[in-house]
This record gives sequence, structure tokens and C-alpha cells, in this order.
Amino acid sequence: GEQLTPPPIVNATHVTEFILTGFPNPWEIEILLFLIFFIILMATMIGNTIIITLIIIDYRLHSPMYFFLCNLSVIEIFATLTVVPKMMQNFLLEKKSISFYGCLGQSYFYFLFGTSEYVLLAMMSYDRYAAICYPLRYSTIMSGKVCVNLVVGSWMSGFFSILVPTVMKLGLPYCGPNVIDHFFCDSAPLLHLACTDISLVELIDFLVSLPILLGSLLLTLISYFYIINTILRIPSATGRQKAFSTCASHFTVVTIGYGTSVFIYVRPSQANSMSFNKIASLVTTAVTPLLNPIIFTFRNQKVQEVFRDSVNKYIKKRKEGD
Repeated sequence: GEQLTPPPIVNATHVTEFILTGFPNPWEIEILLFLIFFIILMATMIGNTIIITLIIIDYRLHSPMYFFLCNLSVIEIFATLTVVPKMMQNFLLEKKSISFYGCLGQSYFYFLFGTSEYVLLAMMSYDRYAAICYPLRYSTIMSGKVCVNLVVGSWMSGFFSILVPTVMKLGLPYCGPNVIDHFFCDSAPLLHLACTDISLVELIDFLVSLPILLGSLLLTLISYFYIINTILRIPSATGRQKAFSTCASHFTVVTIGYGTSVFIYVRPSQANSMSFNKIASLVTTAVTPLLNPIIFTFRNQKVQEVFRDSVNKYIKKRKEGD
């Protein structure tokens, strides 16, 4: 009869874990880095949690701008927790490994929160555009329903855009080597470890992420074009100053966010670009989530006022309790 040929054994040498080389350093420096990132992690969690709490509990912050800011802080917390604790754990371990599914999970959530943040920042620039260019119609344009839809849209765009490439990566054969030259499971270094042709996955990755990133960037640029145009036409200097200060913090965050991403993912690849990419990724995963709440609240009188009132209320309660 016909001879049956056995199927090729792909799983025989299937990789079960990956090694993250991160930043190779002597033991003393690893301990120092662990302490630095522990402080960064705590400050990020506390800073963003304070913002979320203040926005939820105080009616003075129940406006679209703060609703978006609250969601941004939620994203910052999740984005930090996706990468930083694992990186800290690896500072203390000799073998800096992550499981196969842990790696793909980390990669998925990193890009989910990253994409959601870009779209949310674009929605925030649209909110500033509505506030400055159409102040009288602002409450109608940015109604509660619109704000909720924009935020849900931000989360959904992150969720669905990353889903297809991740499922495809899950189906690729990884039969060794298993060393990722990064401190987390970034998409490109992970893909290059697959022992098969990855051009289709790379293409789909590119086709899915490009419209979202370019669309967000375009919406932000168009919004700011009209915002600046409107501000320049304001007759009084104090009026111009006031209008500009409501956008300055958002503009700073957008510049840092888009700037580092363009630096990592859009630059032509060079032989030594990996070390630059690692540093730029470190900015987006550890530094930005810490800076964003500071940037947004540093010059914001309303948030500072609410914070002072909350602290005073708490102290008063404690005194009455004693």
C-alpha cells in the first residue's frame, strides 16, 4: 500500500523559555539598578494612583480633560507593571529567563498599553482643540457619551491591533537560539528567534500598527495646528498665556511619547542601534509613566488645589479622631 510519511517534528526542540540579556553589568551595579527601579516603580504607582483617586473623588475634576488623564494614569500603571517588575527580578538573578508564554504575554501587553496610550493622547489633543477653538460649544462636543466612546476606542484599538500579530507569533516555531538582546520581550528581537520565514508576520505587524500610530500622530498635529492658530489670534497676552498653559503639559507628554517611539521603531536599523533602542525603550517603560503625572499636575492649579484640600481634610479627620 501507500507509505505514510510521518509529519515533520517541529516541537522536538521547541523553546520553552527565553533569556533576556538586558544590560549586562557587574553584580554591584545590578543591585544599584534594582534599588533605582524600585524607587521609580513606587513613585510611578503612588503618583498615578493619587491622580486617579483625586479625579474620581472630587467633583471639580469631573471634566473631559481629567477623565482622559485618569485613563492615562491607569495605562501608565499597567504599562509599568508589564515590564519593570520582571526587569527588577532579573537584576537579582544569575539566569535572566522568562517563560515562552510569559514572553509573548509581556510583548502583547506592552504593545497593547503602548498603542492605547498613543490613541488616548490623540483623543486628548482633540479635547484640547475643542476646548480652545470652540469654547462655547465645548460641553456639547465633548459630552460624557463622546468621552466614554473615545476612551473605549483607545483601549479597543490597542487590544485588537496587537491581537492578530501576537496570535501569529504564537504559531511560529522557535527551536533555538533563545537569547533576546533586550530587558523585555520586544517584538523585533523575539521575531528574529523564530526558525522560519517571518516576513508575513512583520508585514502584518507593520500594516496594523502604522495606520494607528500615523493616524494618532496626524490627529495630534492637525489639532495643534488649529490650537496654535487660535491662540495666536487671542488679543490679550494673558489670554494667550492661559490658553497655552492648558496645552503645554499635554504637548510635552506627546512630544516625549511620539519622539521615543519614532526613534525606536521608525529609524533605519544600524548595527549598534540595539543599545540605543534599549535606552529609548527604558524611557518609555520606566521614565515616561513616572514623568507624565508630574508634567500634567506640575502647573495645574486645579489639581494642586484639590490635592491640598484632600490632604487638609485627611489631617483634620486624623486630629478629630485623636
